[in-house]
Amino acid sequence: MRYSDEVRKAKSEGRAIVALESTIISHGMPYPKNKETALALEAIVREEGAVPATIGIIDGEIVIGMSEEEIEAFSTRKGIRKVSKRDLPVTMARREWGATTVSATILCAAMAGIDIFATGGIGGVHRGAERSWDVSRDLYELGSEPTMVVCSGAKAILDLPKTIEVLETQGVSVLSYRSDTFASFYSRSSGLPVDAVFDDPAEAAAILKARRELGLTGGILVSNPCPAEMALPNDYVEKAIEEAVQEAEEHKITGKSLTPFLLSRIAELTGGESLETNMALVKNNARLAARIAVCYGKLR
Repeated sequence: MRYSDEVRKAKSEGRAIVALESTIISHGMPYPKNKETALALEAIVREEGAVPATIGIIDGEIVIGMSEEEIEAFSTRKGIRKVSKRDLPVTMARREWGATTVSATILCAAMAGIDIFATGGIGGVHRGAERSWDVSRDLYELGSEPTMVVCSGAKAILDLPKTIEVLETQGVSVLSYRSDTFASFYSRSSGLPVDAVFDDPAEAAAILKARRELGLTGGILVSNPCPAEMALPNDYVEKAIEEAVQEAEEHKITGKSLTPFLLSRIAELTGGESLETNMALVKNNARLAARIAVCYGKLR
C-alpha cells in the first residue's frame, strides 16, 4: 500500500480525509468527463477543509491518494480491471492495474484508517435477483467494514426495496441528509424510508462516533439526494432504465459488465442528461462527505 505525500501528511497530523473511488474514472464515465469529474471531486474536498484520497491499484500496489498524472492514466488507459474484494489478490499478485469499486474502496479505506468515503451510488440487489441471485458485494462490505459511505442512494438500475432490506439485514444504519426518504440516484426520492434524518453534518459525525464507541461491526450509509436543479423525473428515468435492462437481457450482458453497460445506455437514451446528473450528484456527495469528515475530526 502506497500513500501520496498529501495523504501521509494528513494522517500524521490527524486531519480529515475523504476516500474516493477509481471505478467511476475508468468504467463509470467517458473521457474527458471522467478526468474532469475526478479532479473536481478532489478540489471540492480540499475546499471544505479535508484531504482527498482517490484509491486505485497500479502495478499491483494499492495507491491511497492518486496523483493527477495517475488519474489521467486511469481516465484513458485500456484494460484496467474492475476490482471488487475477490479481485484484489489476483490484481496484486499479477501486478495489474485495477479500479476499485465501492466495495473495494470501502475495504481499502478501512485498511488505510480512512473513515469516510464519497461516491455516486452504491451497488445493490439487481432487478430479477430472485432468479439471478445478482447482489452487489457493496452491501456486504458495508455490513462488515466501519466506513461511512456518502452517496445518492443505490444506482437507479437496481431493485431499491430489496436493496434496503439487505442493508437492514446487514445491520447498516441508513441516514438521509435533509430528506425523509432514500435517494433514488438520478431522482431525489425513492419513497422508501430511512433509519434517521439529519440536517447538520455534525450530527452525522456524532452518529458515526457513537457507532464506533459501541464497537459495532459494519458501517453507515448516508443518502444525499442529488441537487434539485439536476434531478430527473422518476417516470422519465424508469422508461430509459427498462429499455436498457431489456437490451442487456437480449445481449446476455451480466456480471461486471452489466452496470457499465446500463449506465452508458441510459446516458444515450436520455441524451446525456443522466451523465450530467451523475456528475452533479457525486460532486454534491463529495462536499457533504468532506463536511462530515471535518466535523468527525473535531469530535475525535
